[in-house]
Amino acid sequence: MRDEETGTWWQQVSGEAIVGPLKGQRLRSVLHDEITFKMWKQEQPRGRVLKPDPTVDAKNYVPADWDTRMEKVPVRIAQDLDPKLSPRTLVVGVVAGNVAKAYPSEVVAKQSPIVDELGGVPLLIVAGNDRKSVRGFERVIDGRVLEFFKKKDSSPLVLVDSQTGSEWDFTGKAISGPLTGKQIKQIFVLNDYWFDWKNYHPKTSVYDAGL
Repeated sequence: MRDEETGTWWQQVSGEAIVGPLKGQRLRSVLHDEITFKMWKQEQPRGRVLKPDPTVDAKNYVPADWDTRMEKVPVRIAQDLDPKLSPRTLVVGVVAGNVAKAYPSEVVAKQSPIVDELGGVPLLIVAGNDRKSVRGFERVIDGRVLEFFKKKDSSPLVLVDSQTGSEWDFTGKAISGPLTGKQIKQIFVLNDYWFDWKNYHPKTSVYDAGL
């Protein structure tokens, strides 16, 4: 990315300025979601959609077949990749307690919710009913660590904590039970290719699916 004010170039994933007057500076990351439009629309029925600008040449927008074209581009990075994953395996990347971990997206879809701990932080990685939208949370309420499981055949998704039997939705909010109204903290997750995540997190571990 290039800013118009100084002409500095910024790395997309890390937000670090790599060339130009602001080299070495870093943009502050903000929490965001990468979820399907259908999932977003269910949660934000009055949400607005950013449409392409008709005054801008269509060639300036990413083509619809971008993903397919990128699959043919050779992968070359300095880091050694875990041979168990192909370079373009989609992963859910998480950093907690200054420790990085990659959760293969296919595994998340099959095993959701995943209860884990990373860098001393109790984590919950969960996929929505569409098996594509993924969110991460710190599974702690008022200093108490919670264990979660999915309520069978729930649609929309409902999670249940084993400590109190409270039910939680995909936003991390308790919707019934003793903890009604409580909210577990959402954490940043990045949907990325394995080779790219490894490139920016060379010491990352990979979630052991146990399958």
